[in-house]
Amino acid sequence: MIQHIIPHSLVCSSGLNFLDLMVRQGNLENPPKCPAVMGYECAGIVEALGEGVTGFEVGAHVLALSNLGAWCELVSVPAKHCFQIPMRMSFEDAAAFPINFLTAYIMLFEIGNLKKGKSVLVHSAGGGVGLAVAQLCKTVENVTVFGTASPHKHDTIKEHFDHLFLSGSDYTAEIRKISPSGVDIVLDCLCGDDTNKGIALLKPMGKYVLYGSSNIVTGETRSFFSSAKAWWQVDKVNPVKLYDENKTVGGFQLLRLLYDQNQPELIQETMATLLDMFANDRIKPVIDSCWAFEEVRPGQVNVMDGILYRRQI
Repeated sequence: MIQHIIPHSLVCSSGLNFLDLMVRQGNLENPPKCPAVMGYECAGIVEALGEGVTGFEVGAHVLALSNLGAWCELVSVPAKHCFQIPMRMSFEDAAAFPINFLTAYIMLFEIGNLKKGKSVLVHSAGGGVGLAVAQLCKTVENVTVFGTASPHKHDTIKEHFDHLFLSGSDYTAEIRKISPSGVDIVLDCLCGDDTNKGIALLKPMGKYVLYGSSNIVTGETRSFFSSAKAWWQVDKVNPVKLYDENKTVGGFQLLRLLYDQNQPELIQETMATLLDMFANDRIKPVIDSCWAFEEVRPGQVNVMDGILYRRQI
């Protein structure tokens, strides 16, 4: 409805992350039909307000979530998916902020019930969500953070993690050496055999959360073989065994929560908390690189190269 829409926001920066690669390859459950404008998050300046919109002014600096279409000079978004940014937040930081930190926060605190003294394992630790998870864990007392990442990322991200392991290594054995009983929370964006390893690694009362399936991305184009292999490797989850071992298995899909399941209150409350954390210097996006809009293709290749490098380890 137009009265709830901010019809014109001048986009100054847009986010580019792994989700965009999934869209590009058609690896989502319901990929958009071409032609389509990509992009799920952006930041910019409000140029006009729809009838009845309150809480915003023309000229305000905002970040926004968009169900595609964020890679544009102008976007129209529902007011409920638009958020005024702190004065010290750059447009680059704002564009890299919402998807990664919303995903990380909801998994850790809404699903995982993270508390002091707990331990967390996150895969793809060098990605946007992985680094957001690490920073948010450090806001809670005495939380141990384990991560897996490609070797070329270790030097850059090691300061954010207590223990960092190579992607594709026998990380479960290494974690058991440090924490024989396992970990409290596993956040898995890989799927495949890593799902089985993650569930097995849980402590009693532990929680495993699947939030992606990047193991199916093995090249520039979609591979049905990789998709089938990833799902074939996942053991059948036995609820009786979960009951017997006091373990919880779940999943999280931010886009579905945003656009199909209509949970604006949760998103708005979480974003308010996150923006306050940013304003108080407790969290900050880690940006790999910035590209001009005309360079969006090499920008995507840059992200893809990191994924394929991990596959070759």
